[in-house]
Amino acid sequence: MLRALPLVFVLAGLVLYVVLAGADFGAGIWQLLSGPGERGRRIREHAHHSMGPVWEANHVWLIFILTVSWTAYPVFLASVASTLAAALFIAGLGIILRGALYALAPGLADGRRLVALQGAFAIASLITPFALGAAAGAIAAQRVHVGNATGPLLGSWTGPLSLLVGALSVCFSAYLAAVYLAGDAARRRQPELVAAFRRRALAAGAVSGTVALAGLLIVHSDAESLYRGLVHGGGLAALGISLAAGAATLALIASGRFELARVGAAVAVAAVIAGWAFARWPVLLPGLPIARAAASHDTLVALVVAVLAGAILLFPALGLLFSLTLGGRLGGAPHAPAGTGPPGLLAAQPPAPATPPRLRASALRTAAALLVIGVGMLNVADAGWAHAIGVIGLAGFVVVASAALLPVALAGE
Repeated sequence: MLRALPLVFVLAGLVLYVVLAGADFGAGIWQLLSGPGERGRRIREHAHHSMGPVWEANHVWLIFILTVSWTAYPVFLASVASTLAAALFIAGLGIILRGALYALAPGLADGRRLVALQGAFAIASLITPFALGAAAGAIAAQRVHVGNATGPLLGSWTGPLSLLVGALSVCFSAYLAAVYLAGDAARRRQPELVAAFRRRALAAGAVSGTVALAGLLIVHSDAESLYRGLVHGGGLAALGISLAAGAATLALIASGRFELARVGAAVAVAAVIAGWAFARWPVLLPGLPIARAAASHDTLVALVVAVLAGAILLFPALGLLFSLTLGGRLGGAPHAPAGTGPPGLLAAQPPAPATPPRLRASALRTAAALLVIGVGMLNVADAGWAHAIGVIGLAGFVVVASAALLPVALAGE
Protein backbone atom coordinates (compact mmCIF):
# COMPACT_ATOMS: atom_id res chain seq x y z
CA MET A 1 0.00 0.00 0.00
CA LEU A 2 2.80 2.43 0.85
CA ARG A 3 4.30 2.03 -2.63
CA ALA A 4 1.01 2.94 -4.29
CA LEU A 5 0.05 5.83 -2.01
CA PRO A 6 2.23 8.48 -3.74
CA LEU A 7 0.56 7.55 -7.02
CA VAL A 8 -2.80 8.29 -5.41
CA PHE A 9 -1.38 11.71 -4.48
CA VAL A 10 -0.23 12.22 -8.07
CA LEU A 11 -3.64 11.31 -9.48
CA ALA A 12 -5.38 13.61 -6.98
CA GLY A 13 -3.02 16.42 -8.00
CA LEU A 14 -3.72 15.67 -11.67
CA VAL A 15 -7.46 15.94 -11.09
CA LEU A 16 -7.06 19.25 -9.28
CA TYR A 17 -4.77 20.59 -12.00
CA VAL A 18 -7.18 19.63 -14.77
CA VAL A 19 -10.34 21.01 -13.14
CA LEU A 20 -8.69 24.22 -11.88
CA ALA A 21 -5.81 25.13 -14.20
CA GLY A 22 -7.70 23.52 -17.09
CA ALA A 23 -10.45 26.08 -16.60
CA ASP A 24 -7.82 28.84 -16.77
CA PHE A 25 -6.65 27.51 -20.13
CA GLY A 26 -10.28 27.33 -21.23
CA ALA A 27 -10.81 30.97 -20.32
CA GLY A 28 -8.00 31.85 -22.71
CA ILE A 29 -9.62 29.71 -25.42
CA TRP A 30 -12.89 31.63 -25.02
CA GLN A 31 -10.94 34.85 -25.34
CA LEU A 32 -9.67 33.56 -28.68
CA LEU A 33 -13.25 32.77 -29.76
CA SER A 34 -14.85 35.88 -28.28
CA GLY A 35 -15.47 37.62 -31.59
CA PRO A 36 -15.18 41.30 -32.54
CA GLY A 37 -16.97 44.36 -31.24
CA GLU A 38 -18.11 45.47 -27.82
CA ARG A 39 -19.65 42.11 -26.96
CA GLY A 40 -16.39 40.31 -27.69
CA ARG A 41 -14.49 42.83 -25.59
CA ARG A 42 -16.80 42.21 -22.62
CA ILE A 43 -16.34 38.45 -22.94
CA ARG A 44 -12.55 38.83 -23.00
CA GLU A 45 -12.56 41.16 -20.00
CA HIS A 46 -14.85 38.88 -18.01
CA ALA A 47 -12.61 35.87 -18.65
CA HIS A 48 -9.52 37.91 -17.77
CA HIS A 49 -10.87 39.26 -14.48
CA SER A 50 -12.49 36.00 -13.36
CA MET A 51 -9.27 33.99 -13.53
CA GLY A 52 -7.07 36.82 -12.26
CA PRO A 53 -7.09 35.94 -8.54
CA VAL A 54 -6.44 32.21 -8.99
CA TRP A 55 -4.63 31.50 -12.27
CA GLU A 56 -1.14 31.41 -10.78
CA ALA A 57 -2.14 29.48 -7.64
CA ASN A 58 -3.61 26.67 -9.74
CA HIS A 59 -0.18 25.78 -11.16
CA VAL A 60 0.90 24.63 -7.72
CA TRP A 61 -0.66 21.27 -8.62
CA LEU A 62 1.64 20.80 -11.61
CA ILE A 63 4.65 21.41 -9.37
CA PHE A 64 3.18 18.99 -6.85
CA ILE A 65 2.71 16.29 -9.50
CA LEU A 66 6.28 16.59 -10.78
CA THR A 67 7.82 16.69 -7.30
CA VAL A 68 5.95 13.67 -5.95
CA SER A 69 6.52 11.67 -9.14
CA TRP A 70 10.25 12.42 -9.16
CA THR A 71 10.66 11.48 -5.50
CA ALA A 72 8.48 8.37 -5.42
CA TYR A 73 8.94 6.99 -8.96
CA PRO A 74 12.18 8.44 -10.37
CA VAL A 75 12.60 5.89 -13.18
CA PHE A 76 9.05 6.54 -14.37
CA LEU A 77 9.41 10.32 -14.47
CA ALA A 78 12.87 10.16 -16.07
CA SER A 79 11.53 7.93 -18.85
CA VAL A 80 8.52 10.16 -19.43
CA ALA A 81 10.46 13.43 -19.33
CA SER A 82 13.13 12.24 -21.79
CA THR A 83 10.83 10.48 -24.25
CA LEU A 84 8.15 13.19 -24.25
CA ALA A 85 10.60 16.10 -24.02
CA ALA A 86 9.16 17.86 -27.10
CA ALA A 87 5.54 17.79 -25.88
CA LEU A 88 6.52 18.84 -22.38
CA PHE A 89 8.70 21.66 -23.75
CA ILE A 90 5.76 23.00 -25.76
CA ALA A 91 3.51 22.83 -22.70
CA GLY A 92 6.11 24.53 -20.50
CA LEU A 93 6.68 27.25 -23.07
CA GLY A 94 2.94 27.83 -23.27
CA ILE A 95 2.65 28.15 -19.49
CA ILE A 96 5.53 30.65 -19.36
CA LEU A 97 4.13 32.71 -22.24
CA ARG A 98 0.70 32.79 -20.64
CA GLY A 99 2.14 34.09 -17.40
CA ALA A 100 4.28 36.72 -19.11
CA LEU A 101 1.48 37.89 -21.39
CA TYR A 102 -1.01 38.03 -18.54
CA ALA A 103 1.38 40.21 -16.52
CA LEU A 104 2.08 42.55 -19.45
CA ALA A 105 -1.51 43.07 -20.61
CA PRO A 106 -2.59 45.54 -17.86
CA GLY A 107 0.23 47.90 -18.84
CA LEU A 108 -1.02 48.36 -22.39
CA ALA A 109 -3.84 50.62 -23.48
CA ASP A 110 -6.39 49.48 -26.03
CA GLY A 111 -4.77 49.19 -29.43
CA ARG A 112 -3.01 46.88 -31.84
CA ARG A 113 -0.37 45.79 -29.33
CA LEU A 114 -2.98 44.79 -26.80
CA VAL A 115 -4.93 42.85 -29.43
CA ALA A 116 -1.75 41.04 -30.50
CA LEU A 117 -0.92 40.26 -26.87
CA GLN A 118 -4.40 38.89 -26.22
CA GLY A 119 -4.17 36.77 -29.36
CA ALA A 120 -0.82 35.28 -28.31
CA PHE A 121 -2.22 34.58 -24.83
CA ALA A 122 -5.22 32.79 -26.30
CA ILE A 123 -3.08 30.68 -28.65
CA ALA A 124 -0.81 29.70 -25.74
CA SER A 125 -3.96 28.71 -23.82
CA LEU A 126 -4.90 26.40 -26.69
CA ILE A 127 -1.60 24.65 -27.33
CA THR A 128 -0.68 24.08 -23.68
CA PRO A 129 -3.57 21.74 -22.73
CA PHE A 130 -3.22 20.01 -26.09
CA ALA A 131 0.47 19.28 -25.53
CA LEU A 132 -0.13 18.08 -21.96
CA GLY A 133 -3.00 15.90 -23.12
CA ALA A 134 -0.92 14.45 -25.95
CA ALA A 135 1.79 13.53 -23.44
CA ALA A 136 -0.79 11.84 -21.21
CA GLY A 137 -2.15 10.00 -24.23
CA ALA A 138 1.32 8.68 -25.04
CA ILE A 139 1.62 7.25 -21.53
CA ALA A 140 -1.87 5.75 -21.76
CA ALA A 141 -1.05 4.16 -25.13
CA GLN A 142 2.17 2.69 -23.65
CA ARG A 143 4.38 4.48 -26.16
CA VAL A 144 6.76 5.47 -23.38
CA HIS A 145 9.16 2.71 -22.38
CA VAL A 146 11.59 2.44 -19.52
CA GLY A 147 14.86 4.18 -20.21
CA ASN A 148 16.31 7.47 -21.34
CA ALA A 149 14.55 8.77 -24.49
CA THR A 150 13.55 5.30 -25.64
CA GLY A 151 10.99 6.56 -28.17
CA PRO A 152 11.07 8.98 -31.12
CA LEU A 153 11.06 12.66 -30.23
CA LEU A 154 7.84 13.38 -32.18
CA GLY A 155 6.31 10.00 -32.98
CA SER A 156 5.96 9.00 -29.32
CA TRP A 157 3.27 11.64 -28.68
CA THR A 158 1.63 12.12 -32.07
CA GLY A 159 -0.19 8.79 -32.36
CA PRO A 160 -4.01 8.52 -32.65
CA LEU A 161 -4.61 8.17 -28.91
CA SER A 162 -2.30 11.08 -28.10
CA LEU A 163 -4.12 13.33 -30.56
CA LEU A 164 -7.46 12.22 -29.10
CA VAL A 165 -6.43 12.97 -25.51
CA GLY A 166 -4.95 16.30 -26.60
CA ALA A 167 -8.23 17.24 -28.25
CA LEU A 168 -10.17 16.08 -25.20
CA SER A 169 -7.97 18.22 -22.96
CA VAL A 170 -8.83 21.29 -25.03
CA CYS A 171 -12.54 20.40 -24.99
CA PHE A 172 -12.56 19.78 -21.24
CA SER A 173 -10.73 23.05 -20.59
CA ALA A 174 -13.25 25.02 -22.65
CA TYR A 175 -16.15 23.17 -20.99
CA LEU A 176 -14.97 23.80 -17.44
CA ALA A 177 -14.17 27.44 -18.16
CA ALA A 178 -17.58 28.11 -19.67
CA VAL A 179 -19.34 26.62 -16.64
CA TYR A 180 -17.22 28.58 -14.17
CA LEU A 181 -17.49 31.84 -16.12
CA ALA A 182 -21.26 31.51 -16.40
CA GLY A 183 -21.42 31.18 -12.61
CA ASP A 184 -19.16 34.19 -12.13
CA ALA A 185 -21.33 36.26 -14.49
CA ALA A 186 -24.46 35.24 -12.56
CA ARG A 187 -22.85 36.22 -9.28
CA ARG A 188 -21.96 39.60 -10.73
CA ARG A 189 -25.47 40.07 -12.13
CA GLN A 190 -24.45 40.31 -15.77
CA PRO A 191 -27.30 38.56 -17.60
CA GLU A 192 -25.85 39.08 -21.08
CA LEU A 193 -22.64 37.29 -20.11
CA VAL A 194 -24.61 34.60 -18.28
CA ALA A 195 -26.50 33.83 -21.48
CA ALA A 196 -23.32 33.90 -23.58
CA PHE A 197 -21.41 31.48 -21.38
CA ARG A 198 -24.43 29.27 -20.75
CA ARG A 199 -24.61 28.66 -24.51
CA ARG A 200 -20.89 28.03 -24.62
CA ALA A 201 -21.06 25.62 -21.68
CA LEU A 202 -23.87 23.59 -23.24
CA ALA A 203 -22.08 23.44 -26.59
CA ALA A 204 -18.70 22.58 -25.08
CA GLY A 205 -20.26 19.93 -22.84
CA ALA A 206 -22.01 18.29 -25.77
CA VAL A 207 -18.85 18.34 -27.88
CA SER A 208 -16.72 16.96 -25.01
CA GLY A 209 -19.13 14.07 -24.41
CA THR A 210 -19.34 13.27 -28.12
CA VAL A 211 -15.56 13.30 -28.57
CA ALA A 212 -15.08 11.16 -25.47
CA LEU A 213 -17.59 8.51 -26.57
CA ALA A 214 -16.42 8.48 -30.19
CA GLY A 215 -12.85 8.30 -28.92
CA LEU A 216 -13.51 4.82 -27.51
CA LEU A 217 -13.21 3.58 -31.10
CA ILE A 218 -9.74 5.10 -31.33
CA VAL A 219 -8.82 3.60 -27.96
CA HIS A 220 -9.98 0.18 -29.18
CA SER A 221 -7.83 0.35 -32.30
CA ASP A 222 -4.75 2.09 -30.88
CA ALA A 223 -4.57 0.67 -27.32
CA GLU A 224 -6.70 -2.44 -26.99
CA SER A 225 -5.44 -3.29 -23.49
CA LEU A 226 -6.49 0.16 -22.30
CA TYR A 227 -9.89 -0.32 -23.91
CA ARG A 228 -10.39 -3.61 -22.07
CA GLY A 229 -9.59 -1.89 -18.80
CA LEU A 230 -12.03 0.92 -19.53
CA VAL A 231 -14.98 -1.39 -20.21
CA HIS A 232 -14.50 -3.61 -17.16
CA GLY A 233 -14.46 -3.16 -13.39
CA GLY A 234 -13.41 0.16 -11.93
CA GLY A 235 -12.74 1.70 -15.34
CA LEU A 236 -16.30 1.05 -16.49
CA ALA A 237 -17.71 2.39 -13.22
CA ALA A 238 -15.66 5.58 -13.55
CA LEU A 239 -16.85 6.14 -17.12
CA GLY A 240 -20.44 5.58 -15.99
CA ILE A 241 -20.01 8.21 -13.29
CA SER A 242 -18.54 10.59 -15.85
CA LEU A 243 -21.50 10.16 -18.21
CA ALA A 244 -24.04 10.60 -15.41
CA ALA A 245 -22.26 13.67 -14.00
CA GLY A 246 -21.92 15.18 -17.47
CA ALA A 247 -25.61 14.74 -18.24
CA ALA A 248 -26.61 16.15 -14.84
CA THR A 249 -24.30 19.12 -15.35
CA LEU A 250 -25.87 19.99 -18.69
CA ALA A 251 -29.30 19.94 -17.04
CA LEU A 252 -28.04 22.19 -14.22
CA ILE A 253 -26.53 24.62 -16.72
CA ALA A 254 -29.76 24.78 -18.69
CA SER A 255 -31.67 25.61 -15.49
CA GLY A 256 -29.14 28.24 -14.40
CA ARG A 257 -27.89 26.38 -11.29
CA PHE A 258 -24.26 27.16 -11.93
CA GLU A 259 -22.81 26.52 -8.46
CA LEU A 260 -23.93 22.89 -8.56
CA ALA A 261 -22.89 22.74 -12.21
CA ARG A 262 -19.33 23.62 -11.18
CA VAL A 263 -19.20 20.50 -9.04
CA GLY A 264 -20.85 18.31 -11.66
CA ALA A 265 -18.46 19.43 -14.39
CA ALA A 266 -15.45 18.78 -12.18
CA VAL A 267 -16.74 15.30 -11.25
CA ALA A 268 -17.37 14.43 -14.91
CA VAL A 269 -13.81 15.32 -15.89
CA ALA A 270 -12.23 13.77 -12.78
CA ALA A 271 -14.02 10.47 -13.44
CA VAL A 272 -12.37 10.24 -16.87
CA ILE A 273 -8.96 10.48 -15.21
CA ALA A 274 -10.02 7.87 -12.65
CA GLY A 275 -11.10 5.54 -15.46
CA TRP A 276 -7.66 5.80 -17.05
CA ALA A 277 -6.03 5.03 -13.69
CA PHE A 278 -8.22 1.97 -13.09
CA ALA A 279 -7.63 0.71 -16.62
CA ARG A 280 -3.82 0.79 -16.28
CA TRP A 281 -3.46 -0.07 -12.57
CA PRO A 282 -0.92 -1.20 -11.31
CA VAL A 283 1.38 -0.67 -14.33
CA LEU A 284 3.04 2.71 -14.90
CA LEU A 285 4.96 1.90 -18.08
CA PRO A 286 5.35 -1.35 -20.05
CA GLY A 287 7.27 -3.71 -17.81
CA LEU A 288 7.32 -1.22 -14.93
CA PRO A 289 4.71 -1.96 -12.25
CA ILE A 290 4.34 0.28 -9.23
CA ALA A 291 6.20 -2.17 -6.99
CA ARG A 292 9.35 -1.95 -9.15
CA ALA A 293 9.11 1.78 -9.84
CA ALA A 294 8.73 2.89 -6.22
CA ALA A 295 11.58 4.41 -4.24
CA SER A 296 12.89 2.96 -0.97
CA HIS A 297 10.68 2.54 2.09
CA ASP A 298 12.31 5.39 4.01
CA THR A 299 11.95 7.75 1.04
CA LEU A 300 8.26 6.90 0.66
CA VAL A 301 7.60 7.40 4.37
CA ALA A 302 9.33 10.78 4.34
CA LEU A 303 7.37 11.78 1.22
CA VAL A 304 3.99 10.78 2.67
CA VAL A 305 4.69 12.66 5.88
CA ALA A 306 5.88 15.74 3.98
CA VAL A 307 2.85 15.76 1.65
CA LEU A 308 0.24 15.33 4.36
CA ALA A 309 1.97 17.71 6.75
CA GLY A 310 2.39 20.29 3.99
CA ALA A 311 -1.31 20.03 3.24
CA ILE A 312 -1.98 21.74 6.56
CA LEU A 313 -0.43 24.88 5.07
CA LEU A 314 -1.75 24.54 1.54
CA PHE A 315 -5.42 23.70 1.95
CA PRO A 316 -6.36 26.46 4.42
CA ALA A 317 -4.58 28.98 2.16
CA LEU A 318 -6.34 27.74 -0.97
CA GLY A 319 -9.63 27.52 0.93
CA LEU A 320 -9.28 31.17 1.92
CA LEU A 321 -8.36 32.20 -1.63
CA PHE A 322 -11.29 30.43 -3.27
CA SER A 323 -13.78 31.47 -0.60
CA LEU A 324 -12.82 35.10 -1.16
CA THR A 325 -12.95 34.69 -4.93
CA LEU A 326 -16.29 32.90 -5.04
CA GLY A 327 -17.68 35.30 -2.47
CA GLY A 328 -16.88 38.23 -4.76
CA ARG A 329 -14.42 39.81 -2.31
CA LEU A 330 -11.44 39.83 -4.70
CA GLY A 331 -11.08 41.88 -7.85
CA GLY A 332 -13.69 44.42 -6.91
CA ALA A 333 -16.55 42.22 -8.13
CA PRO A 334 -19.99 43.33 -7.02
CA HIS A 335 -21.92 40.81 -5.00
CA ALA A 336 -25.57 40.51 -4.19
CA PRO A 337 -27.27 40.62 -0.82
CA ALA A 338 -28.00 37.27 0.73
CA GLY A 339 -31.14 35.62 -0.55
CA THR A 340 -31.37 37.68 -3.76
CA GLY A 341 -30.26 37.30 -7.34
CA PRO A 342 -30.89 34.93 -10.21
CA PRO A 343 -30.65 31.13 -9.93
CA GLY A 344 -27.08 29.97 -9.50
CA LEU A 345 -25.99 33.29 -7.97
CA LEU A 346 -23.64 32.81 -5.04
CA ALA A 347 -24.79 35.41 -2.54
CA ALA A 348 -22.15 37.16 -0.49
CA GLN A 349 -21.97 35.91 3.05
CA PRO A 350 -20.41 37.48 6.13
CA PRO A 351 -17.02 36.13 7.21
CA ALA A 352 -17.17 32.82 9.00
CA PRO A 353 -17.02 33.12 12.79
CA ALA A 354 -13.79 32.06 14.42
CA THR A 355 -13.69 28.73 16.17
CA PRO A 356 -14.00 29.12 19.99
CA PRO A 357 -10.51 29.02 21.57
CA ARG A 358 -11.17 25.91 23.69
CA LEU A 359 -12.60 23.98 20.77
CA ARG A 360 -9.73 25.09 18.55
CA ALA A 361 -7.16 24.04 21.15
CA SER A 362 -8.84 20.64 21.48
CA ALA A 363 -8.84 20.20 17.72
CA LEU A 364 -5.15 21.07 17.50
CA ARG A 365 -4.32 18.56 20.25
CA THR A 366 -6.28 15.92 18.35
CA ALA A 367 -4.41 16.82 15.17
CA ALA A 368 -1.08 16.48 16.97
CA ALA A 369 -2.08 13.04 18.27
CA LEU A 370 -3.10 11.93 14.79
CA LEU A 371 0.23 13.17 13.42
CA VAL A 372 2.15 11.11 15.99
CA ILE A 373 0.07 8.02 15.23
CA GLY A 374 0.49 8.46 11.48
CA VAL A 375 4.25 8.98 11.55
CA GLY A 376 4.73 6.21 14.10
CA MET A 377 2.74 3.58 12.21
CA LEU A 378 4.52 4.34 8.96
CA ASN A 379 7.98 4.07 10.51
CA VAL A 380 7.75 1.49 13.29
CA ALA A 381 5.77 -1.27 11.54
CA ASP A 382 6.09 -2.93 8.15
CA ALA A 383 2.67 -4.59 7.95
CA GLY A 384 0.16 -3.31 5.42
CA TRP A 385 -2.54 -2.80 8.05
CA ALA A 386 -0.16 -0.64 10.11
CA HIS A 387 0.63 1.50 7.08
CA ALA A 388 -3.10 1.88 6.44
CA ILE A 389 -3.58 3.15 10.00
CA GLY A 390 -0.65 5.51 9.53
CA VAL A 391 -2.09 6.95 6.35
CA ILE A 392 -5.51 7.37 7.96
CA GLY A 393 -3.87 9.08 10.93
CA LEU A 394 -2.00 11.56 8.74
CA ALA A 395 -5.08 12.22 6.62
CA GLY A 396 -7.05 12.85 9.80
CA PHE A 397 -4.35 15.24 10.93
CA VAL A 398 -4.76 17.29 7.73
CA VAL A 399 -8.56 17.37 8.00
CA VAL A 400 -8.73 18.24 11.71
CA ALA A 401 -5.96 20.85 11.62
CA SER A 402 -7.38 22.47 8.48
CA ALA A 403 -10.85 22.59 10.03
CA ALA A 404 -9.39 24.33 13.09
CA LEU A 405 -7.28 26.87 11.20
CA LEU A 406 -9.39 27.82 8.19
CA PRO A 407 -12.13 29.60 10.20
CA VAL A 408 -9.40 31.63 11.89
CA ALA A 409 -8.09 32.76 8.51
CA LEU A 410 -11.57 33.63 7.30
CA ALA A 411 -12.40 35.58 10.43
CA GLY A 412 -9.10 37.42 10.26
CA GLU A 413 -9.79 38.42 6.66
